[in-house]
Amino acid sequence: MPRYVYDFTEGGRDMAGLLGGKGANLAEMTRMGLPVPPGFTVTTEACRAFLATGSEPDGLAREISGHLTVLEQAAGRRLGQPDDPLLLSVRSGARFSMPGMMETILDIGLNDDSVLGLAKASGNERFAWDSYRRLVQMFGSTVMGVDSALFENVMAGLKEARGVGDDLGLDASDLAGLVEAYKELIRQETGEYFPQSPAEQLRRAVLAVFESWNAERARVYRRREHIPDDLGTAVNVQTMVFGNLGADSGSGVAFTRDPATGRPGVYGDYLSNAQGEDVVAGIRNTVPLDELQRLDPESYQQLCGHMRTLENHYRDLCDIEFTIERGRLWMLQTRVGKRTAEAAFAIAAELVDENLISPAEALARVNGEGLARLMFPRFDTSGLGAPLAHGLPASPGAAVGAAVFDSAEAVRRAAAGEKVVLVRQETNPDDLPGMVAAQAVLTSRGGKTSHAAVVARGMGKVCVCGAEQLSVDPVARRFTANGVTVEEGTVISVDGSEGAVRLGSLPLVDSAVMRYFETGEQGERSAGLVDAVARAMGQADSVRRLGVRANADTPEDAARARRFGAEGIGLCRTEHMFLGERRKLVEAMILARTDAERDRALDGLLPLQRQDFIEILAAMDGLPVTIRLLDPPLHEFLPDRTELAVRVAATEAHGDAPDPHDAELLEAVNRMHEENPMLGLRGVRLGLVVPGLVAMQVRAIAEAVAERKRAGGDPKAEIMVPLIDAVEELHIVRAEVERVLAEVSAETGIAVDCPVGTMIELPRAALTAGRIAREAAFFSFGTNDLTQTTWGFSRDDVEAAFFSAYLDKGIFKVSPFETIDRDGVGRLVEIAVAEGRAARPDLKIGVCGEHGGDPDSVHFFHGAGLDYVSCSPFRVPIARLEAGRAALPDTEGSDSR
Repeated sequence: MPRYVYDFTEGGRDMAGLLGGKGANLAEMTRMGLPVPPGFTVTTEACRAFLATGSEPDGLAREISGHLTVLEQAAGRRLGQPDDPLLLSVRSGARFSMPGMMETILDIGLNDDSVLGLAKASGNERFAWDSYRRLVQMFGSTVMGVDSALFENVMAGLKEARGVGDDLGLDASDLAGLVEAYKELIRQETGEYFPQSPAEQLRRAVLAVFESWNAERARVYRRREHIPDDLGTAVNVQTMVFGNLGADSGSGVAFTRDPATGRPGVYGDYLSNAQGEDVVAGIRNTVPLDELQRLDPESYQQLCGHMRTLENHYRDLCDIEFTIERGRLWMLQTRVGKRTAEAAFAIAAELVDENLISPAEALARVNGEGLARLMFPRFDTSGLGAPLAHGLPASPGAAVGAAVFDSAEAVRRAAAGEKVVLVRQETNPDDLPGMVAAQAVLTSRGGKTSHAAVVARGMGKVCVCGAEQLSVDPVARRFTANGVTVEEGTVISVDGSEGAVRLGSLPLVDSAVMRYFETGEQGERSAGLVDAVARAMGQADSVRRLGVRANADTPEDAARARRFGAEGIGLCRTEHMFLGERRKLVEAMILARTDAERDRALDGLLPLQRQDFIEILAAMDGLPVTIRLLDPPLHEFLPDRTELAVRVAATEAHGDAPDPHDAELLEAVNRMHEENPMLGLRGVRLGLVVPGLVAMQVRAIAEAVAERKRAGGDPKAEIMVPLIDAVEELHIVRAEVERVLAEVSAETGIAVDCPVGTMIELPRAALTAGRIAREAAFFSFGTNDLTQTTWGFSRDDVEAAFFSAYLDKGIFKVSPFETIDRDGVGRLVEIAVAEGRAARPDLKIGVCGEHGGDPDSVHFFHGAGLDYVSCSPFRVPIARLEAGRAALPDTEGSDSR
């Protein structure tokens, strides 16, 4: 029979998969000798067994009872003992941190008898009833399913009747009455009574935490963070220590470094006379952690010592929860803390300087997603007056959106395409869908460790917390600040770096990191951050095996990509050179009725294409430039079919003869119309059926190469044939390419030798890669089309139609257009790589689809043995960083979840 329960003395941080992150770290702190209230952990395996069967696993109750007996013997008290009760907390703790997403129940063991014993033993009647009302409220909502808002309404009514602003204004008699009101509310809502048996409270609390794994908010969070659904949660049962015993008690959250900026120091929030949930819930404003030095110097010094010990032990930023009970410090939790992208880079660099980690470990602790956030623009506040309100800069960035005051409205507006800012007094776990939908989160209460701050940082959302000038009225759907009223729908700008809120949409400027990539300059204000990014990029470049190229179609994009570190162009799309005024020449080519007419049109395009290639090759001098021959269907260069038909019909309806050119265009559009053009006349098929098209494009490339060589350059053009299905197609086109290259070499007296390869973007091409490789100098995977043809759907048609449903149902963990589908598309890539290299060992292989800039996909391409990835210029730094991380032997510890 499997073992389901482990004492804190039996585990360690390496058992997070079994004990959950919280349980594993509680065990680690216990082993380190830190003051941890004793307890035990029910494993994730027990949770998975419960979720699979819907019933308590065999033997679990017996194991819990045995560990509880040991706990009672050590404490010298029994659970719920009438005269001096042992009380327990029951907390969730999954493998990956999910702040506020699952349940906690405190003060297990209190009932109508033991509350009197607790009052007598503690000498504090108010404390006892405060603890009891907390248990009834948490148990009633979490275990018995009563809407938590109903409890809050009862509390709010009582505070209003007593004329007090928070729960500290209620006395023992008030709280005793509140307990009775809560119990009656439970009876009315559920038809059953609050259980008086401490054993039943514990059993039901453990099972409720198991069930909370599949609560909607937990599922939404896991989808957002790409956490697997089958991990389950552990449950930590721990002896209660009390921060709500009076002014000499309290609870807090501490960080060993600032999780927003990474700066060293003591950061966090403290709330006297409070239990831990009060700190993150924002029901009362906390004080900065350094205020504890004045309130309780001895506990503060002990806490600072424990923080140093933990950071040195974990060699990382630590997030710590603690309680002080009548001057005695207890450590309730630690974990490697969530942090912003800015903090991640800064902390990694500082820990290297402090000789706590190696440069390789530092690289493993940052990622491309974080780098992308640092490249986002920032607000330009130069010349602007004071902001509407100031709060704590909990999660940096710049966000603009319409103010909304509840989660449902945020989701509704975001689904309609509107950008929104979620404004709340404080957030709670039920607000998660709105936080996901919003551009930013703004609260009037709470500190840097509040629910809003922790969750927003984890998701990379802009967040300003504790903006006390804001008076938020969720019922009237507005807030006021400094005499200004902001109604729902009003656009506001939230600056998560400065903690400021302003009316309207502010202008944006490049971030310091973007300026660094563009110019190499480091601004004074952000020099530390830019230096940290530069060091990470240098480390990545020194270890990566994958090359990084750019998808670029203009000289400007090519030059920018080179500044960003691109080692060439992996995809130059020639169809983008046929737009604008040149479209008329393409129309002439399509409408040509004779070879002479077609040749004139192609002759007009030739010098334009040649000049494009000259400029791009100059921008990438000395680096490879892969030029794809024309790919899309020709009808895309003609006017819209419906619009043209309506124009011709309207003219005829007025009794006039249509414009001859319009009539000719309509005839051509109708002739070339395809039901599914993605699978029609495009790519290599155009080159085979439109005389002279391939020859014109290849001549333009060859003449550009010759011109650059004549000018003293080092052009390295590569010619890529798109949409190959059969090796015979490539054989025919390659012969045409080589014929033209030879002609231009003879005409110019300059040797022009361009490798000829192909895009692998159809399943048949991947499955016959061994044959195709005999005719190809290189492969480049077009993963956008390969994904569409493998899955059998058109991206433009299906993303809005059913992708959200597929994500909700778990068919997709993430869109296959965002991250490579390893099982399907990825398998085709692996087959093509293996068979292609078997036929041609020197075959160069890359990828030029959008997946080339996706962090997770880059790791796959590294493992599949590709030579390079190619992506948009702005994602080149991200691909470089991830290519370096992919080359590390172990990137464990870098997971930001």
